[in-house]
Amino acid sequence: MQHLKIYLDGQFLDEPDAKVSVFDHGLLYGDGVFEGIRFYNGRVFLLEEHLDRLYDSAKAILLTIPMDRDALREAVLETCRQNNLRDGYIRLVITRGKGDLGLNPTKCSKPTLFIIAASIELYPEKYYTEGLRVNTVPTQRVSHAALSPAIKSLNYLNNILAKIEGNLYGAQESIMLNAQGYVAECTADNLFVIKQGKVFTPHISDGALGGITRRLMFDLAREIGREILEINLTRYDLFVADELFATGSGAEVVPISEVDGRKIGSGRVGPITGEFIRHFKARTQNTGVPIY
Repeated sequence: MQHLKIYLDGQFLDEPDAKVSVFDHGLLYGDGVFEGIRFYNGRVFLLEEHLDRLYDSAKAILLTIPMDRDALREAVLETCRQNNLRDGYIRLVITRGKGDLGLNPTKCSKPTLFIIAASIELYPEKYYTEGLRVNTVPTQRVSHAALSPAIKSLNYLNNILAKIEGNLYGAQESIMLNAQGYVAECTADNLFVIKQGKVFTPHISDGALGGITRRLMFDLAREIGREILEINLTRYDLFVADELFATGSGAEVVPISEVDGRKIGSGRVGPITGEFIRHFKARTQNTGVPIY
């Protein structure tokens, strides 16, 4: 059996040998940042945008990334090469590193950096034609005052609790609201609402992560002659939407067919959602940083 090659602190190791300390503060406290990045057709998609966000997240939590940008970019590409992959998913992680059992980050002398490149299927193919069944959950999105959702940190317990509630409901994904009752985001994806031909998405200030794929939707909207408006959205807006879709690096662009028992539109992929999916797929196949 051939093992994946994992990049860990300057070395490529077989997956069983790629280990971090049980004293690593990424494990003990979720102290670190990460990016999930897709690659298609031998090209890493939106790599520079992901690196921008990674360095911004690290700066926001005073975490020094132990490589310069050019070296990190090459490490990402080489991890794909080491695994002979042309299509898949990259998980790039930097933790605070090994420390003691206290949470003080100054006790961590050196960050830990690892990169995984592997194949992925976040949702079965049928959901891209039939749509996801989703629910809204009691767990609220963490507020800006507590932890900025702009920081893509390793601390995902807020989202995980929401995911658990969705699992109990039997949903494929769940939608989180903020303390004011406005829609924030899904547990791992951004959300878009289509009503009477217009496209809407929650404000970043409502608790949504500034997703890389979310940002791309604004570019694609201009390509197809549409505009995306950032507004406060409530559960009512979801229930009466003509179409809904979610976006994320892992999920790509996936339609939503039901929210809290309410069928959305026809219950199938809507025409405007279909436009976004087609343009997204075209963009993934002919842009990106070449691996080989």
